[in-house]
Amino acid sequence: MRVLLQAPLVFLRLFYQSVYLALGQVWANKTRSILTTLGIIIGVASVTAVIAALSGLRAKILTQFESIGTNTIFISPMRPDRGPLQHAPYWSIRFLPEHFDGMLDHCPSVARFGRQTGVGAYTVSHREKSVENVRLRGIEPACHQIESRKVSLGRPLSVIDEMQMRQVCIIDPKLQNDLRLDRDCIGQSILIGHNTFYIVGVLEARPESVFGGGDQESSEIFIPFKTSFKMRRYLWVGVLAESKSPEVSDEARAEISFFLRRTRNIKPGEPDTFRVDSVKNFLEIFDEIARVVFMVAGGIVGISLLVGGVGIMNIMLVSVSERTREIGLRKAVGAKKSAILTQFLIEAVVLCFVGGLFGVGFGQLLTTGIANIPNIELDMSFIPLWAIGLAFGFSGSVGIFFGMFPAIKAARLDPIEALRHE
Repeated sequence: MRVLLQAPLVFLRLFYQSVYLALGQVWANKTRSILTTLGIIIGVASVTAVIAALSGLRAKILTQFESIGTNTIFISPMRPDRGPLQHAPYWSIRFLPEHFDGMLDHCPSVARFGRQTGVGAYTVSHREKSVENVRLRGIEPACHQIESRKVSLGRPLSVIDEMQMRQVCIIDPKLQNDLRLDRDCIGQSILIGHNTFYIVGVLEARPESVFGGGDQESSEIFIPFKTSFKMRRYLWVGVLAESKSPEVSDEARAEISFFLRRTRNIKPGEPDTFRVDSVKNFLEIFDEIARVVFMVAGGIVGISLLVGGVGIMNIMLVSVSERTREIGLRKAVGAKKSAILTQFLIEAVVLCFVGGLFGVGFGQLLTTGIANIPNIELDMSFIPLWAIGLAFGFSGSVGIFFGMFPAIKAARLDPIEALRHE
């Protein structure tokens, strides 16, 4: 029993002495140690920087999706990848406004939806000022509620505006400044092309996004959805919907798909001529892309770690050769093979851990540099704790794998031959 209790203490003492000796060897041969661990440093720094960039991008995307609602659903027409409509012209697969009549009655998981359309780019003028290439969109009142985009001045578009097809609009702050409109511009008229519209509201600026938008060069104008068909007859129609909660988002997508297949007369077995996506889908797609990127980066980094591991093995073999007499002396005074094996194995692992530590440090510097690069939306980049653990885990594995052969060679040395070594 006493021996069993003392065994952990003996092991800890041996471990401490081996680590102390290993750090002493690293410090005594600083230049050689740094050059030896260079492959480990580069590999760990690369993989941590890649993980940090992907983690930051995911955090940015998640933040922006949360700002528009994690239960938002996007519905748009789409050519199928098979079937008779695979190469169909746009007009044959486009949405018609009536395709969505009664959708809330048949889709109990959907809280609300709003139809929208892009009318095109127009020249907008007010008195002597004019702005070209202003994007004109027709929307139903629910769209801005779903996008959580508030009206900072005036009021949003109403159901009455929609029903009566009024020529009213909501503008963004950029257009308000470019046209030199009054600070309180509600009720002022502007010309959109050759059509007069009256301003009823000013939207808050669109936030910056990794998908574009935010500080955009072109301005936006929003008009009632039905009014937009007075501007152009044939328009692209899309829909923003919102499930009652993020938990029923998948059920809402399934209900919308079933409803649209019926309203668009799609027969069983035929592919959909539309797509229904949710924020959850986009995050899953991003995670899949990130997984592929990480695997590719991991393969490249693995080559660097392999080179570093070969360097570790080489330097440990040199160390065994240099310390042959020391090994013979330790064996002559009673050191067991296991003690010699443990010492050299721990030295290899410590050498790799030192490389991993420097690698994480350089990875943090790379992450800071990435986060400060303008206009690439990676300002939220960070190294997660699991990535640091993974880096040290890889480093330790490399040390054990490539340090095993030199350690076994040292443990198997004959003490008499080792003492004769010059």
